[in-house]
Parts: sequence; structure tokens; C-alpha cells
Amino acid sequence: MAAQSSRPTCDPAIPAIEHVDAYVDGLGLAARKAAIQMRRAPTAMKNAALSAMAEHLRSARHLVLEANQRDLSRGRSHGLDAALIDRLALDDTRLDAMIEGLAQVAALPDPVGEIDGLRSRPSGIQVGQMRVPLGVIGIIYESRPNVTMEAASLCLKSGNACILRGGSEASESNKAIATCIRLGLLDAGLPETAVQVVATPDRAAVGRLISMPEYVDVIIPRGGKSLIERISREARVPVIKHLDGVCHVYLDASADPLKALAIAINAKTHRYGTCNTMETLLIDAPLAEEMLPALAAGYAEHGVELRGCERTRAILGDVVAATETDWYAEYLAPVLAVRVVEGIDAAIAHIERYGSHHTDAIVTENYALARRFLAEVDSSSVMVNASTRFADGFEYGLGAEIGISTDKLHARGPVGLEGLTTRKYVVLGDGQVRQ
Repeated sequence: MAAQSSRPTCDPAIPAIEHVDAYVDGLGLAARKAAIQMRRAPTAMKNAALSAMAEHLRSARHLVLEANQRDLSRGRSHGLDAALIDRLALDDTRLDAMIEGLAQVAALPDPVGEIDGLRSRPSGIQVGQMRVPLGVIGIIYESRPNVTMEAASLCLKSGNACILRGGSEASESNKAIATCIRLGLLDAGLPETAVQVVATPDRAAVGRLISMPEYVDVIIPRGGKSLIERISREARVPVIKHLDGVCHVYLDASADPLKALAIAINAKTHRYGTCNTMETLLIDAPLAEEMLPALAAGYAEHGVELRGCERTRAILGDVVAATETDWYAEYLAPVLAVRVVEGIDAAIAHIERYGSHHTDAIVTENYALARRFLAEVDSSSVMVNASTRFADGFEYGLGAEIGISTDKLHARGPVGLEGLTTRKYVVLGDGQVRQ
């Protein structure tokens, strides 16, 4: 498969775009053509592109970090809040994680072409299902420039083409990362249009991208609730999504206090601006008197504001009273709602009423209660004795994730390679005709 153009030598200039719809249509047409080549690309070629992208990112580390600093400076001057600044920021650790993610994706089995469930029928034919790419994936995201590389790597390995529309706040970072991606594709002989970054901040580009099923097969939004609600409302293309992450940790009366303390602190304070961060802590009444003071002291060390129910306030004293709104809140900030509940039934009922079906965890030493929690909590990730912060494609061994889905059709939970493929029936015969 030949490269589609000569190697670029510098970051592409943002084109002067007068007609946004025509520009996005052009991206779609190019992506559709690239998707045809991508679905027949052998695994070795896709892995070579991933390795080349990692090398270019490693070589351009200082350029990427400099570009990110320009984005951060502009974001602070425009008053971006702390959660968005955290999502926007890159450093050596996050760049190393991006490079490691590329290596992990390259090492994963290629799902494309797998045939499952092959079985013989009375007619003599064999019927099975083959895993195939979705085609062209449009990804709309805010702030996090690492999503540019994660999305590209997963779409590439799963044999898809993609159109990436990052937030304007990360434009410099995304340009620098996109250059590494493009060079890696060309090194491997794959079409550079297999990954395209929308080069205009005009919101009309999003409107066109989500309404052209002739070019785009699936839309994946990553960002705030308002963005995802808009995409879900206006899209004419199927959407893989989650709206928000109101995640819970329930501390059962049988919980090991050391495990409970470590998990409850980590789930809230590891990072505040992520969708798998705990937003409500539920604690079984028999454990509350013992655990709440230690938890409050731990949260105080991290500057976390607690908003508690009446029973929490009775134990801790000077705690802000939680309102009904707090139980629904995705704070994305050092704020935590705390509620004392009467056992697992009350905990599950609270999660069902107020949760977002994203990620919920129980800390318990009772096997039967752990099994009940796993079976009855209707979330895309349910955990026993582990922090909600593990709800992540990298941590799940997917190499990276393109997003998290709380939908129940096609993909659910962290969406990795298999979530970016679908299945088609294949029939193997030896001259059979239907009688």
C-alpha cells in the first residue's frame, strides 16, 4: 500500500476555510477512501505505523510540550477552570503514558478478520461471524490532547479511518501530536488521511460532521455533558457515549478499614477532573462511627470539601449539609457527597436513583454481598475492593480507550479495539444450493 503524498516537513498551516460544510465534506470523502485501504491493511503494517508514531512522539517531545505550554498559557488567560487545565496539561509522565499506550496497542491481538462461532448447518454450509472495522469514526472531544493519540492508535489498529475534532483550547498540542501521527502513517505506507484533525474551531464543523452518514459511520463524543447532549440530540450518525460520571464507592460494614480508607481516598483524590472519579461516598451505618473521622481527616489533607447527610453531619460536626442536587452532582472538583446508609439494599437503591451507570464500587469482605453488588448494580463497570479510578482502557489492558460508553448496545464500558469493530455473518460452502 503506497503512501498518499510526500512526507511533510513541518506542522501544516491551518487553512483559510470559507465554506465549512464543503471543507468537512472533503474530510469525509478522504476518510471514506482511506477506510477502504485501512480495512485491508495487514496487522504488521498497522503495528509498524504505531511504532513509528511512538518514535516520532518521542523525538518531538520538546515540541509537543512547548505547544502544550502555549495552550495552557492561553487557557489560563481565558479563565479555564482547574479541572479543564488539568485535562489540558501534558508533562513527561503523560507523554510517556501515550508512548506506552501505543506500544500496548501494537502488542494487542488484531481483532479484524477473526471468525467466531463457526458451525455446520444441515444443508452443509458453515455459518459464523467475522469481526470487521466500523469504517469511518468521528471523534469530538474537549481539552485532553492525549485523546488525539489514543483515538488515532485505536482506530488504526482496528482498521478504521477517523476524523478528530479536538477543542480549540488544545489546538497547538493537537497540531503537534497530529504531525507525529501523520509521519508514522507515512513511514508505514498507510494513507495519511486515515487520521485527520479538523483544522477549524468553527462549531459548524461539528454540526456537519455529525450529520453526514454518507461519510461517517459512528460518532464518539468525549467531553462535558452539554457537548454530549448536543451530539446525542442532533446527530444523524450513531453515537457511542456516556453523559456523566456520578460514581459511587460503598463501604460495607464488613469492609477491611485499611482497604476502605485507601480506596475511598484514592477514588476521590487521585484526579478530580475525570469521569471515573468518585463523587458520592456511601457508608454502611455500623461502620460510620469508626470510619468517618479517619476519612474526613484524609480528605482534609487533600483539601476536599465534604457535603454530608444528617447522620454524617452528626458524626463529623462541621460539614456542609448535602442537598438533593448533591446526590446527582458530577463535581469534577475537590468536593465529595457523603451519605450513611442502612445496608446494601439502601446503597444499591441510592446508586440506581442518582447514579449515571458509569462506575460503582463496593468495599467488603462478604463474598455474598460482593456478588449481589456485581449482579444488581446496573453500571458499565462494577468493582469489588478496588478504586473507581481503574475504570480506564489502559488499566483494563486495552492499551488505551477511545471513550467510555454507558449505552447498552454495541459497546459498554471503556471502548477499546473490539468496541471499534462490528460483526458480519460469513457463510462457507462447497457448492450448496438451497432446496
